[in-house]
Amino acid sequence: MTSNLNFDGVPLDPTLLPIPMTAINLSFNPLHRKADLVTVTASSPSLSQETTAQGAIAATNVRMSYQSGSEVFHALKGVDLQVPTGDMQLLMGPSGSGKTTLLSILAGILTPTGGSVKLLGQDITKMSPKALAKFRLENIGFIFQGFNLFPALSAVENVEVALKLKGYRGSSARKEALVLLEQVGLANKANNLPRDLSGGQKQRVAIARALAGNPSLIMADEPTAALDSQNGHAVIELLRQLAKEGGRTVLLVTHDPRIMDAADRITYLEDGLIQTKPHH
Repeated sequence: MTSNLNFDGVPLDPTLLPIPMTAINLSFNPLHRKADLVTVTASSPSLSQETTAQGAIAATNVRMSYQSGSEVFHALKGVDLQVPTGDMQLLMGPSGSGKTTLLSILAGILTPTGGSVKLLGQDITKMSPKALAKFRLENIGFIFQGFNLFPALSAVENVEVALKLKGYRGSSARKEALVLLEQVGLANKANNLPRDLSGGQKQRVAIARALAGNPSLIMADEPTAALDSQNGHAVIELLRQLAKEGGRTVLLVTHDPRIMDAADRITYLEDGLIQTKPHH
């Protein structure tokens, strides 16, 4: 059914959605402005004592292996990682070190071969696929390196799509989308199509979309890779502000040494192994 998704008659590619489609009730068209959506609780969950003690993200002995014929490749070899609530943390390391694999596991996109991942005090490795998809929908905002915006939709409509998938009805979705664009400094570009936006502006639209539903966790894969220095710093400063003023936890995969000073902590990966150093 996902192949028939549309927004007011505009067909949409579901692979561009930052939302797990298995979490959505598709008995109605979830993207139509007049759709009768099942309401999803959008507010951030209250933090449990366990979350406060262990951090918003807590990975323990996470392992990931792939088999190709008779050969087994160990992408992650026992990773322990904690990200405190309200911090912005970077995952850095050379290509092939396991950064994107680890981020995908932490975001609930991949299932690890072994180990556990607790997000907001809940062990996502023990959840059913349906429960995991619902948890991701309510608690995780994901930002892609390539923006993943729908080219036929305006900036405000790109944000509105995510809000409608998270249960916003009618005019409330448009109103909230405009609020989120204003929060990232793009209120004056609300009606622009992606082709009329700069790289930095596209990434800010992607951030606004990731904020739909007020998730507690923001995860990003190389958010500054396609940006020049000025726009890269602006995007990182915005993400840091979201962590420090909004109480969100932000985890970024990056190769970009220009943004290291903005992080609370940097985690280095190499050959599937991890080394964490406090960042001052």
